[in-house]
Amino acid sequence: MLHIHRSERADGLVDALRDLMVEPLSDPFAPEVIAVPTRGMERWLTQRMSAGLGVTAGRADGICANVDFPSPRRLVGDAVAAVSGIDPAADGWLPERMVWPLLDVVDACLREPWLRTLAVHLGSEEETTDPTRRARRFSTVRHLAELFDRYALHRPEMVRAWAEGHDTGGEGRDLPADALWQAELWRRLDARIPEPGPAERLEGACARLREEPELLELPQRVSLFGLTRLPAGHLQVLRALSAGRDVHLFLLHPSPALWTRVAEETQTHGAPVVRRADDPTATLPANRLLRSWGRDARELQLVVGVDGDHVDDHRPVEHHGDTLLARIQSDLRADRPPPGPPLPGHEDARPPLDPDDRSVQVHSCHGRARQVEVVRDAILHVLEEDPGLEPRDVIVMCPDIETFAPLVQATFGAGEVSEEDDDEDAPPAEVRPPDLRVRLADRALRQTNPVLGVVARLLDLVEERLTASQVLDLADREPVRRRFRFDDDDLARVEDWVSASGIRWGLDAEHRAPYKLDGLAAGTWRTGLDRVLVGVAMSEDDRRLFEGVLPLDDVESGSIDLAGRFAELVDRLRESVDALSTPKTIDAWAAAIGTAADSLTATAERDAWQRLELQRLLDDVVSEATAAGTVSTTSLELQEVRALLAERLQGRPTRANFRTGHLTICTLVPMRSVPHRVVCLLGMDDGVFPRKAPRDGDDLILDDPHVGDRDPRTEDRQMLLDALLAATDRLVVAYTGNDERTNTPRPAAVPVGELLDVVDETVRTDDGRPAHERVVVRHPLQ
Repeated sequence: MLHIHRSERADGLVDALRDLMVEPLSDPFAPEVIAVPTRGMERWLTQRMSAGLGVTAGRADGICANVDFPSPRRLVGDAVAAVSGIDPAADGWLPERMVWPLLDVVDACLREPWLRTLAVHLGSEEETTDPTRRARRFSTVRHLAELFDRYALHRPEMVRAWAEGHDTGGEGRDLPADALWQAELWRRLDARIPEPGPAERLEGACARLREEPELLELPQRVSLFGLTRLPAGHLQVLRALSAGRDVHLFLLHPSPALWTRVAEETQTHGAPVVRRADDPTATLPANRLLRSWGRDARELQLVVGVDGDHVDDHRPVEHHGDTLLARIQSDLRADRPPPGPPLPGHEDARPPLDPDDRSVQVHSCHGRARQVEVVRDAILHVLEEDPGLEPRDVIVMCPDIETFAPLVQATFGAGEVSEEDDDEDAPPAEVRPPDLRVRLADRALRQTNPVLGVVARLLDLVEERLTASQVLDLADREPVRRRFRFDDDDLARVEDWVSASGIRWGLDAEHRAPYKLDGLAAGTWRTGLDRVLVGVAMSEDDRRLFEGVLPLDDVESGSIDLAGRFAELVDRLRESVDALSTPKTIDAWAAAIGTAADSLTATAERDAWQRLELQRLLDDVVSEATAAGTVSTTSLELQEVRALLAERLQGRPTRANFRTGHLTICTLVPMRSVPHRVVCLLGMDDGVFPRKAPRDGDDLILDDPHVGDRDPRTEDRQMLLDALLAATDRLVVAYTGNDERTNTPRPAAVPVGELLDVVDETVRTDDGRPAHERVVVRHPLQ
């Protein structure tokens, strides 16, 4: 049976899940399976469950054990693969595996007329190939693999039509002429991959799941928690699963009133709503924020359906208070428009805004650095004002964590414990701002793993000029410092040598050949290094030219060890650059990258995981390129390998770094619906949020979007709505309101402007000024 549990906040869903888990599974050794969309949600849910469950009903033991937390995609994919007889880890239709046979197909067919559109994009339509366009090959093919994966998930009927030889799109319409190549390319790919495609196996898999539920090693109940989006293909599998076991969907929905109205409207409409253009509920929300921000939640209800074949369980969350934040949230839950300004001759129905009400704060700042300072001060003020508030009750989220991370570390002292300062010139402790223990979570792998950061930088440097500053920056990275035993004094000394010896750029004269300067060796690393080495070896009393090399005066004989380590760094860098400059197969690339990493980096014993993580990444890449025990023999250029690794290096760590007791700073995705007493939104600048979503001309889904299809801009607005409802005490928003250099005014992100409009419509001030003027704080530059 399919059970739907819904609530406006995640803590309401936790209560429903806890009530469910009080009744243990019939098999005491079987794990509970709870699919969650993010690692942050998993950590929070684990903590909340451990606070309310025990070995007997009503007993809280503080333990949440024997629970599996797969992603919804993995849960569904494993179920389909299991009944299809396919190893989910080796499925040839996974996007990361699909890309390799797709590369072979593209390379083999690039000169054929039907693929001319793609050939022009890759610069291969003529006998000669444009190397600049050719460098797009891997990233383009990877993009096509992801498109085909999306088609199978969101438009399975279209892919099945392609398999039957019909060049049609959604609902049987003919494909546009400039998209016919996609159908033919998919058929060529289908012929290369032995397993049936996801769209082809879906119908049969769902039928077997209904008829033979015992095929799956899943417990008698399966839960999916905290969903705000559910592709129709996933729901089809979940409905099939529910024929033989209980499937519980725990859905976040901002408004029970809107849920009821949508249910009534769809029942009146009759047929299920498929196309977004035919959605009769698009204008149904009465609250402007629900209408503007809540499309994803409304469409989730349409995808799940209201046909009565499931159990509906609404868990309301009690809300109290008359603060501005509470009033806005109350209007959202009731799908009620705020009172708004009065009509002429009518009384103002808006309640007055309490001058001390700081439940909604919007801070206009000069630049990002000032935003971080202001948010830090706001958090410290709240912590001082409420002794019962702890750092773990505060969450800071921002759209661009990588841009703000260095500013956060500099301003907050991220992750460090306050220590006494021995500097006698430092201000007394009582007048210094207190330190906050914070944890930066959800950062890219290349930022959390220094070895991966060095590898990523090295791949960039291969095609750079290798300037003095670039190489010195590489030498200053922690794994490189440890490999060559450089300390701060060593690096300062090396920097002096580089400057004095006239090193500018280029490893040697040959390295300058692409710039047509291969006959000029002056200013290269080879020439400068020769001067350093001759200088350290030659007596100070006998400075003279040695085989045409002028010794560097500013080198003492006692620096011979440092000079040797410096020379070794440059020599190993040269070897690595040479090894990474030529095309090779993916397994050869993995070996070359691993060798370069071992040559240039070292870690402390406690940090050995950094090198192991790199090796796992390289092994995974080679494994994905392996089919039937044979690694792909496709040769890749450096630019293609960078494209291959870029997405992985931008990925998030598998180890959750959320809810550690510290103040957490992360992106909007992992924690946007997790309740916190104080929710801070950083970097809500115009042009940054919502994300810009340029139209993908190859994506056939965009030609006729269906209900539930992903749209990054509406997804960001839904995340903002989730964050607004997750704040129980305060919502703090910061944005750049003035340019930090010119003082030119800048607008806030459009959704922030919409929030301020709602503030004006919700409350009034005693002096008649717009309420948003009380909510917005305009900070000086310093």
